[in-house]
Amino acid sequence: MRRALRVMPTLLRVGFAEAVAYRAEMLVWVIATTMPFVMMVLWTTVAQTAPVVGQGGEAWGSDSFIAYFLAVFVVRQLVSAWAAWEITFEVRNGTLAMRLLRPLHPVFWYAMSNLAYVPQRVLVTAPFIAALLLGYGAHVARDPALWLVWALSIAGAWLIAFFVNVAVGSVAFFADSALKLMNVYLAAFFVFSGYLFPLEFFPPWLRAVADALPFRFLVSFPVDLMLGRVTPAAALELLGLEYLWVAGLGTLALLMWRSGTQRFQAFGG
Repeated sequence: MRRALRVMPTLLRVGFAEAVAYRAEMLVWVIATTMPFVMMVLWTTVAQTAPVVGQGGEAWGSDSFIAYFLAVFVVRQLVSAWAAWEITFEVRNGTLAMRLLRPLHPVFWYAMSNLAYVPQRVLVTAPFIAALLLGYGAHVARDPALWLVWALSIAGAWLIAFFVNVAVGSVAFFADSALKLMNVYLAAFFVFSGYLFPLEFFPPWLRAVADALPFRFLVSFPVDLMLGRVTPAAALELLGLEYLWVAGLGTLALLMWRSGTQRFQAFGG
């Protein structure tokens, strides 16, 4: 742990230099996550005909949907991780063998590599944050406590996304590719996270399913905090549940990684 903390600034600098060098690739990733704007146009068109009423009885107008999907885009940019693709590639071409010989745990390196892109993503989201605050400030939370919980929820959401990527990427040790499983995960994420529509539009039985899964902590929970749609007491309760998911998924990811690397070394890479 001491070694990891000592080299963390260097790894972040290297990762940031890589992010700058491959900024066009990052731009492609950003463009690939613009679905919230498509859904924003769809839902605002519906709301112009008549307000949309969710399960809680609240009527959603056009401004509500615009504020919601602007927040969704911001959150999605801040919590993205792609370690599954990196792990799968390195397992298949054998370059992971060299990484395993280094004194630093590879999972820590993947984490720093992904985090190094965050500053550029913050720059990308800055205009949308400004648009949300200046154009739709009436829908934004004003309680500083909610914003503190929001910052912690963003960190937890990133950890959940990263550990899921590590767990799914570790499947590449046992199968030809883990990317098909990742596609299944992404399909579930799109439906149950609040990425395509607010979760309160689900029927009660499907909302119960969504509440039992970790996907809502990746989008819906941070967005609700940004928009002040949750009380401070409920926010703290949900934050505790989010970090239980972080601990559980982190344990699963590291166990799968350990089992997978043992098999990888047994076969000589």
